[in-house]
Amino acid sequence: MASFALEPQKGDSFVLLEGGRVYQRSTAALRVARKLNGLWPLLYGFIIIPGFIRDAVYNYIAKNRYKWFGKQESCWVPTPELQQKFLG
Repeated sequence: MASFALEPQKGDSFVLLEGGRVYQRSTAALRVARKLNGLWPLLYGFIIIPGFIRDAVYNYIAKNRYKWFGKQESCWVPTPELQQKFLG
């Protein structure tokens, strides 16, 4: 993370490393949605909206997500294969 000028202790944003580039917040989420099955790739069309507007919406959703969707009291334990995909 240091090679991309990211502070691991912050860890308060969605980060995607793809093709040697780092994407954060709404751009990262849209790039991931583009690779999902179903209708999720259609969300990538929002990439044409300027980043500062997308990030404002992203931040609003992130701030209110637990109020809207609830919060789990415990986390699931990922498999060793899945753990390798995350920075630790």
